Amino acid sequence: MNNLNEKEKMLSGEIYDASDKHLIKERNLSKDLCFEYNHLQPSKLKERKALIKKLFGKTEKMFHIEQPFYCDYGYNIEIGENFYTNVNVVILDCAKVTFGDNVMIAPNCGFYTAGHPFDVEQRNKALEYAYPITVGNNVWIGAGCSILPGVTIGDNTVIGAGSVVTKDIPSNVLAVGNPCKVIREI
Repeated sequence: MNNLNEKEKMLSGEIYDASDKHLIKERNLSKDLCFEYNHLQPSKLKERKALIKKLFGKTEKMFHIEQPFYCDYGYNIEIGENFYTNVNVVILDCAKVTFGDNVMIAPNCGFYTAGHPFDVEQRNKALEYAYPITVGNNVWIGAGCSILPGVTIGDNTVIGAGSVVTKDIPSNVLAVGNPCKVIREI
């Protein structure tokens, strides 16, 4: 018998109940911080940085996240040095989302660790799963990309605009499309 609570199930990649009251409370705390962040004046860089440090699980010294920004929990997000996201980035961090150093993310990108079962009965009970996403060092992700659960993107890689990344992408490549595929080495 499984004695894990819903958060432990979520973090271990098992099917979990997203409507669990403790998970809802944690999401609401995160959403309140995102709301506060998104309503700060853009010129309040020091205050913005302090809120992200409070929200994220790990940050380095140099990072910049344009507003608006949204996430589910925040504590599952780790960013490396010289991290940058443009406007309207969404990170649904039900599992760990890790970004290396020198990562640039264009507008309107989403990183989605959560997925839902194909089984209708499970899905209708608000059950879901979450698999981690890892983005290496020196990665550029073009505008409007979707990065799906369980994906790893290697170092020095460029993901072309509009791509839907459903499988791992190796290091040192240009990859584009839906589904995203390697076009060439770089």
